[in-house]
Amino acid sequence: MTDALTFAGHPPLRLHEPAPAFRARTTRGDIALEDYRGRWVLLFSHPADFTPVCTSEFIAFARAQDRFDALDCALLALSVDGLFSHLAWLRDIQQRFGVTVGFPVIEDPSMAIARGYGMVDPTAGDSATTRATYVIDPQGIVRAMNWYPMEVGRSVDELLRLVTALQTADRERAATPEGWQPGGRLLEPVAVDADAALAVQPADDEAWYFRWRAP
Repeated sequence: MTDALTFAGHPPLRLHEPAPAFRARTTRGDIALEDYRGRWVLLFSHPADFTPVCTSEFIAFARAQDRFDALDCALLALSVDGLFSHLAWLRDIQQRFGVTVGFPVIEDPSMAIARGYGMVDPTAGDSATTRATYVIDPQGIVRAMNWYPMEVGRSVDELLRLVTALQTADRERAATPEGWQPGGRLLEPVAVDADAALAVQPADDEAWYFRWRAP
């Protein structure tokens, strides 16, 4: 059972805040978010089991799970469907498409988790338009969020890039530019006081606020 009391009165979720704790039943047994402390987590919701876009996403996530594992990033899926619906859907995916979904799929029939994370409006009667994604760091802090409409599928490659970029930015104490790919150039952090900004000597194709990190 989901611990709905965890989310009582929770304000809208924002970046760099702790991810709301939860404990719930999943296709891989009972889990708590706390179980994943020390690892990155990609928590993503889907509107409903047995739907076309969600099926395409689950196949893509399952096929990419080893790439997330290489980043020490756990996948956690969620919808308001019950556990037995999840199990039947995953079995059908395996039988029809030959793909085994190895990550947990959380049941959330009371919408406690969805509402705690802002995936649905507190007054909503269902979650048919929910397709939300949250990247949670090893300290349990929300580092990225995005939402897609019901009819548009997410890009698993982009989510892999996002997790890699966040990890690289933390490790290198740098920033990643537009379209950054692993191994690409990084940007230096911007000076945050006047003396530091005046001391910067940018190259000809740079500015004090835009500097490439030397290889």
